[in-house]
Amino acid sequence: MRKLTLAAAAALLALAAPAAADPVHGMWKTQPDDNGNFGHVRMQTCSNGLICGGLVAAFDSSGSQVESENIGRAIVWDMEPQGDGTYRDGRIWAPDRNRTYSSRMELRGNELGVSGCVMGFCREQVWTRQN
Repeated sequence: MRKLTLAAAAALLALAAPAAADPVHGMWKTQPDDNGNFGHVRMQTCSNGLICGGLVAAFDSSGSQVESENIGRAIVWDMEPQGDGTYRDGRIWAPDRNRTYSSRMELRGNELGVSGCVMGFCREQVWTRQN
């Protein structure tokens, strides 16, 4: 009887345990754009199981938080985790240029290399994890 109870409890725990969070989940500070502005992007798993990120705060070149019509807008979407800290086949939107790029990412500890290309023109930034 005790073995049956332990097995049932283990099964319930396994079902109740949330899926392991992807290491890229959390808040990231973008590198300043062409205008010196930067943002905080929250990365998470989207409803399609891929990684996405939305802008949650915007800052001017002096570091002061500013109002932005882009708060809540998707910045990163459809990033496919490769399981080794790299992500590919995603898209990224750059507010300063109002352009969407084919994108990939590489996690390096508390830094996230983000790159994107459109029509042969590429950009790369390094974002830093925020606590």
